[in-house]
Amino acid sequence: MKMILAPSMLSADFKELGKEIQTIEENGAEYLHFDVMDGIFVPSISFGMPVLESIRPATKLVCDAHLMITEPIRYIEAFAKAGADLITIHLEACEDVEATIAKIRACGCRVGISICPETPVASLENLLEQVDMILIMSVHPGFGGQKFIPESLDKIRELKAMLEKKGLDTDIQVDGGIYPHNVEEVILAGANIIVAGSAVFKGDTAQNTRTMMEILKKYE
Repeated sequence: MKMILAPSMLSADFKELGKEIQTIEENGAEYLHFDVMDGIFVPSISFGMPVLESIRPATKLVCDAHLMITEPIRYIEAFAKAGADLITIHLEACEDVEATIAKIRACGCRVGISICPETPVASLENLLEQVDMILIMSVHPGFGGQKFIPESLDKIRELKAMLEKKGLDTDIQVDGGIYPHNVEEVILAGANIIVAGSAVFKGDTAQNTRTMMEILKKYE
């Protein structure tokens, strides 16, 4: 399965945002993880459609919009128009998750669904055939810089087994506390899309991206 690095824009240097995006693209990243927070579903507030719309013409990276917002169905069309290629919603944030998935499809975007650390993997079982990607949060959503929750590895393994049982080759994305020292155990558990914020953007962005990509490529 293709291994993909998805640097989290939340950790980028915003005064140098165009340069940061160019750097990760030139050094092998394929996704740009775009964390959207509403101050309701999670405590923090980040950014929304205007920021995505402004950067869309500047990059060929897959714009991976992670909507950590209550009732995201309200904004699906707007994020699609702003340039999202992949829209990920939280199971816990949707009153009607299947209608929200259908809305993303109708807008021409790929569908991701995410669960928080407290939510069991089994809660996704009836939705697996409807999505392109599942995001396992390995920290509590809403803040950067948290430590990886070790129990997340068991959730990744459980999800991988569920997908294999159904004959599905769905992408598994993991987000939170991932660095070069622990990314391999996340990959070995079954993940193939790695979200990394501080590990990429803190320090030498180009070298950090190359370091992560060298590890990921070993498992393709």
